[in-house]
Amino acid sequence: MSSFPGLTSGTWTVDPTHTEVGFVARHLMVAKVRGRFATVAGTVTVGDTLADTSVQASVETASVSTNQADRDAHLRSGDFFDSDTYPAMIFASTSVTEDSMTGELTIKGETHPVTFELEFDGVQADPWGNTKAGFTATTSISRAQWGLTWNAALEGGGVLVSDKIAITLEVELLKA
Repeated sequence: MSSFPGLTSGTWTVDPTHTEVGFVARHLMVAKVRGRFATVAGTVTVGDTLADTSVQASVETASVSTNQADRDAHLRSGDFFDSDTYPAMIFASTSVTEDSMTGELTIKGETHPVTFELEFDGVQADPWGNTKAGFTATTSISRAQWGLTWNAALEGGGVLVSDKIAITLEVELLKA
C-alpha cells in the first residue's frame, strides 16, 4: 500500500508487549497525571486500499495504571470505568486515511465516534523473521460524553479532574 510503504495486505495483530495505550488528565487544573492500560488486543485488516482497511481493538479497563494504587482502584470503580460491569473499552474503525483513523469507541456501555490523528512509523523485520509495523495515534475526548462524570469542585475554582483526556496510542503490529 503506497500510503504506508511495506504495510502489505492481510491481517496484522497488535503486539501487546510493544504497544502502549496511554492517557493524560489534568489534576487540580495545575498538573498532568499520566496513565496507561497494560492489557490491549487488536487486529488490523489491511486491504488493497485504505478504504478496505479496518481496525478492531480492545483494552481491559482493569489493567489501568497511574502508578498510584488508590487512584487506580478508584478508576476501576463505578465512579469511572466500572471494570467489573464493563471489563473492556472497544474501538472499531469506520474509516482509515493516510493521516487519520475514525471509528466508534465504546466505554462503559456508551458508544461515540472518535477520530485519531495517525502517524505511520514504518515497517521492519525483527531478528526472528517477523514483520512488524508501527503507528502512533492521538486524540482528545470529553470523558463526560462516555458517562465518566465523577468529579469534585475545588474551593479556588475549577475541578479535581479535567473533562478533557488526551489519548496516545503507540502501536506495534505483527504480520500474521
